Amino acid sequence: MIPAAAAAAAPSFAPLQSLAALPPFDLELGSSVVIAAILIALLVWLWRWERRRRQRQARIQAVTSCGFEHLRDVLVPDGQGGSLHVDFLLLTVRGVVVIDLRDVAGNIFGGDQMNEWTVMNGAQRYTFTNPQTGLYDRIAAVRALAQDLPVEGRIVFTGRGRFPKGLPRHTLSLESLTAEFPMSDRMAVSDLLERYTAPWDLLKKSVSPSRLAVPRAAL
Repeated sequence: MIPAAAAAAAPSFAPLQSLAALPPFDLELGSSVVIAAILIALLVWLWRWERRRRQRQARIQAVTSCGFEHLRDVLVPDGQGGSLHVDFLLLTVRGVVVIDLRDVAGNIFGGDQMNEWTVMNGAQRYTFTNPQTGLYDRIAAVRALAQDLPVEGRIVFTGRGRFPKGLPRHTLSLESLTAEFPMSDRMAVSDLLERYTAPWDLLKKSVSPSRLAVPRAAL
């Protein structure tokens, strides 16, 4: 007779017997599946990286196409021993345009008298400092270097951002930038550009490269 304790323990071998009945693991097939999954993940990452790269290039082209010449990602001395990052400086028929490029996704609510602007993007909600003050500082720094060359500035938002209540002062969408600063025929404005040459060259010599090489989000 089988002892009661042994009889009670016998069923515990059933799972092991079930595992033993399974077909043997195909190591070669398993390795192929893992490699295929890694390759698919790599291809997806490369596709996303290339898409972001092309988007950045398109933004840069959209901005720089408004100027006869441009400087990108430079540090401008602020006159107090420091420097200010500037995304773009464009030489146009209206003089120099300081461009602060912002890539913000969602609905943006801001105004000239508001210290903080609010972004609502689905369930996400956050605020960022009114960028107009920073733009004014950059314009002042550039004016101090550009002699009598006219200087103005714009805060340009990419197409991912929308202003349901209207655009604040000195704020543009990237799509409307070319409408406000259309490119003119260089020959038709050659006399004007000749007057701009000396102060523009001085401005170029006064700035230095900046390491902030991508459009900033809301900061």
